[in-house]
Amino acid sequence: MSRHSKHLPADERRAATVEAVVNLAAEQIPSDITTTAIAERMGLTQGALFRHFSSKDAILQTVMTWVTERLLARVDKAAKSVISPIAALEAVFMTHVDFVSEHPGVPRMLFGELQRPGETLPKRMAQTLTHHYGERLRRLLEAGKAQGELDVGLDVDAAAVLFIGTIQGLVMQSLLVGDVAGIRRNAPGVFAIYRRGIKSST
Repeated sequence: MSRHSKHLPADERRAATVEAVVNLAAEQIPSDITTTAIAERMGLTQGALFRHFSSKDAILQTVMTWVTERLLARVDKAAKSVISPIAALEAVFMTHVDFVSEHPGVPRMLFGELQRPGETLPKRMAQTLTHHYGERLRRLLEAGKAQGELDVGLDVDAAAVLFIGTIQGLVMQSLLVGDVAGIRRNAPGVFAIYRRGIKSST
């Protein structure tokens, strides 16, 4: 993180904090990230950091807001860039893969939040992101059925779950072998298999 973080306006300081947390999450277990580590990455004292955030959970809430806004905006733009529903599904798939490749700390944080015991605001935000993402997929899948691109008997809910699970599988494998670039490399072939499973046979 830039040594000039201490001189940033409040909004830019929050953006710099998000960047620091996401980068740290790519390097270590997200739950082990301390406010001391965040402040050190930004070249700040903890006191300076807590002038903008009341707690570590408040920092995580800001990060989750950033992830939700950026990811959904990117997949929405991707879906609108093509007319065909099945082409839109592919564009969303590849855009999500690109987002994860650019920010490998994000899926590590999402998995971590969803595994936390009890109810926390960052965890609820991760669940909300998954819900809104799923709604977008179901709309595209329903449109594909209506236009005859997808199998008329397709279970839309199951297809949406499989879509998300397929991306999660790519992410988990890349994390296991330490090869983030492998997500982009494998994504086209994996989506081709998914597409064959949902396409109309007529």
